[in-house]
Amino acid sequence: MPTQDRVTSADGLAAATGYSHAVVTTGRTAYVSGQVALDADGALVGGADVGAQAAQCLANLGRVIDALGATWADVAKIGWYVRDAGQVQAVRDARDALLRPALGDLPNPASTLVQVAALVRPELLVEVDAVVALPGPWPG
Repeated sequence: MPTQDRVTSADGLAAATGYSHAVVTTGRTAYVSGQVALDADGALVGGADVGAQAAQCLANLGRVIDALGATWADVAKIGWYVRDAGQVQAVRDARDALLRPALGDLPNPASTLVQVAALVRPELLVEVDAVVALPGPWPG
């Protein structure tokens, strides 16, 4: 696995809660575009439920990670873009429901969450992108 270390504490910093302060990787890196809560047919999943939209975003991100030949353990950083930062717990719950089983005892990837005024479509409430450390040679 090209993810070598996850830093969750550093002198003079509060401990990371639910993410790593830094992730050290080796080898090739993929930068995954933002994924939104649309299904394979382009239909919105989750309606006005931020948690349900976040879960669909992560499912879509997981499909890209799989296509790269990687796993959630190879994800170095996740970036969240939310319309309402007050809904952060719903995003965390969706993240943890997927990542805890996938990562086991490993800390979550490094993470950034920002509130944005709008996303590409007005009904979208959350978007997620990622940086992935790719294992092995590229199969493509």
